[in-house]
Amino acid sequence: MDIPAPGAHQCVIGVAIALPDSDAARVRQVRAAAGDPLAHVIPPHITILPPTAVDVGSLEQVSQHLRRVARRTSPFRIRLDEVGTFRPVSPVVYLDLSRGAPECERLQGRVRDEAGPLARPLSFPFHPHVTLAHEIADDHLDVAAAAGAELDVDFTAARIHLYRLRPEGVWEVAESFVFGRASASQAASDPVGAADSGEPAAPALPG
Repeated sequence: MDIPAPGAHQCVIGVAIALPDSDAARVRQVRAAAGDPLAHVIPPHITILPPTAVDVGSLEQVSQHLRRVARRTSPFRIRLDEVGTFRPVSPVVYLDLSRGAPECERLQGRVRDEAGPLARPLSFPFHPHVTLAHEIADDHLDVAAAAGAELDVDFTAARIHLYRLRPEGVWEVAESFVFGRASASQAASDPVGAADSGEPAAPALPG
């Protein structure tokens, strides 16, 4: 995914739903077995807002907007148990949603609401997914697809995370926003989505 070049007074952010730790570990294993060098660098996630350049001075407005969106959102079930690909348009194999896609669609629409601070067009139609392999050789993509067919991920999404790309190319979780009707146990168990401790952070947050 392309990373926009920020202006002098801008930064790059993204919004995503993170996978639970145990499921994220299994996705990482598939990605690593396929030879994807980003397997242990990019935490498995579902992109809600792709990398976007915003004015640094608008970050508080962005946070307020995401807090309002989260407050109006109920936790929802996500199930990923189907393998898809963007080939030949893009060398990507991914885990597709058999449950939760409409909710993700509505969520990303509210995040990018034309009246809000994150209004922006998308380069491609929104397609919620979790990447299994990205920009590697075709035969390695096939390995990821075969292994991914054995995965069945089922969890309740209870928050979104605001990521910020630091000048040195490191993605960090800037803030998390719990959905308004999430129970205490749901909010506590939902992952933060940070990269593995001790691993270098990713130069991109691909969809």
